[in-house]
Amino acid sequence: MFMETVRKSITFTGQQDDWIKLRVQKGDFTNDSEYIRDLVRKDQEANQKLLDLKNAIDEGLESGPGSLKIADIIRKVDSGEL
Repeated sequence: MFMETVRKSITFTGQQDDWIKLRVQKGDFTNDSEYIRDLVRKDQEANQKLLDLKNAIDEGLESGPGSLKIADIIRKVDSGEL
């Protein structure tokens, strides 16, 4: 799958630039751009997880109280049913 690329110009502090260079020198990434793209992907994943959690919480709140008692829920979690 081909994705269009967009060139961006960004500014880093000297300390940030040194960190990026270190990550590349260690072989974690092949270049600065790969490192920055990795950070963006991780941020996107983290934000998606937060959105999923928020949606699950909202769905739970909208569904109203459940019929199980806390002890029943704990027992089901412990047994792997939930």
